[in-house]
Amino acid sequence: MLQNHRPFRSTAATFLAITFAVTAPAWADDESRAAAIELGSQTAKGGFQNEDEVRDKLNRWQIDGDAKEWLEVLHGRLDDIQDVTASIPRGEKAKTDVEVYVTTADGEKRYGISIKLVSNPRGFNQIDKRWVKNYAAMWDMPPDVHTALELFVGEVPPTSPGRDERRMFLDELSPEVQRRVVEFFKDRRDAIALFLFAGEGAHAADWLMVNLRGDTPESIRSVLLPTTEAAEFFGRGDVTITPQGSLRIGRITMQRKGGDGGRESAKMLQFKVNPAELFDRKESGSLDPVSRPVAEPNDDNLEDDDAAGE
Repeated sequence: MLQNHRPFRSTAATFLAITFAVTAPAWADDESRAAAIELGSQTAKGGFQNEDEVRDKLNRWQIDGDAKEWLEVLHGRLDDIQDVTASIPRGEKAKTDVEVYVTTADGEKRYGISIKLVSNPRGFNQIDKRWVKNYAAMWDMPPDVHTALELFVGEVPPTSPGRDERRMFLDELSPEVQRRVVEFFKDRRDAIALFLFAGEGAHAADWLMVNLRGDTPESIRSVLLPTTEAAEFFGRGDVTITPQGSLRIGRITMQRKGGDGGRESAKMLQFKVNPAELFDRKESGSLDPVSRPVAEPNDDNLEDDDAAGE
């Protein structure tokens, strides 16, 4: 099990995941937008509406069956709830997409939910992106690892010819530097995985909700679980440099952001997972990873960009 690491926040609740069908809202395309639109932008738009829908359902929890099921997972019971207030912390860099305050006779308790809307079971969602220097400061990164990641994203020009004139892949670095990078993430895997899902501060996420669209737009399968359990599931496994020259931390892939029309923001570091893999866990409810190869994220199977990070 993952251990709690300050400043990472987590919930003390034991794992409880539920899968259920919810009625999807009638999301209509804006006819005024351009016909040619990137898939990532479409998914981000859908994710934003999905957060609004979850918030609205929770605010009318007394007459909404889905909200009652969510609250039973979050809070453990319904009979002591006096009031529920859900909101979206807009304009703030936060892991929490919907913030829920549950009032009982004993007081008020907060639940922060991070939401992932997935339309492609083989797609990948970004769970965090920042400049390398920010990760280096937060994670007390040694100078040689810091420099290696700056070479990886292209903030520092390549020191030798390679596959890409803009940057160096991790497998193009010296064997000793590769070993140091792997060792750094292996030693801090639990804390890093938890941070990537939960974040930190006042708007840290205690829970992860993944909504997977089915064969019809009316049906969505959902799973709701603590971010500690999500971090354990995706972070468990070997820390290795992939054949593509990126880093794999269990089922989490670390990449150069890329894209952005060549702007400087393309040099940010990002971490991605396939949230739909939570639905492939063992039927017993175990979060043990399934035994099958983990795909490498690419521009054809990306879902949305998480707004958290800077």
